[in-house]
Amino acid sequence: SSRVLWTLAVTQLHIIFWKMLGGMRAGGITNERDADEEVQQVIEQVRPSYVGRTGHTPAAWRATRVATQVVAGLNYFVKVHVGENKYVHLRIYRNLRGDVSLSAVDTDKTADEPLTYFQ
Repeated sequence: SSRVLWTLAVTQLHIIFWKMLGGMRAGGITNERDADEEVQQVIEQVRPSYVGRTGHTPAAWRATRVATQVVAGLNYFVKVHVGENKYVHLRIYRNLRGDVSLSAVDTDKTADEPLTYFQ
């Protein structure tokens, strides 16, 4: 049936994501790595949501580190430099269609704090 085919397709996408991301460690989040241009583009898409949620217009907006988690889509955990010595952690969800949304914000972070799962 089409439901079985859909389930198989989603399972295959999860396996492909998992292999692309180098596997996962405990907790389902990949090892933290340097952010690239793709991650920068993702955070650019959620900047208006960040400003709306926090009321803060950042002086800078640069992704520095990223970890990911395969779900029914992909969660990005991104360390973002927002000016001076200030950082925030963002959890961003990308669904299987490629749409992104800001899921959570963790403020008052430092450059040295590791990315971890957060609500």
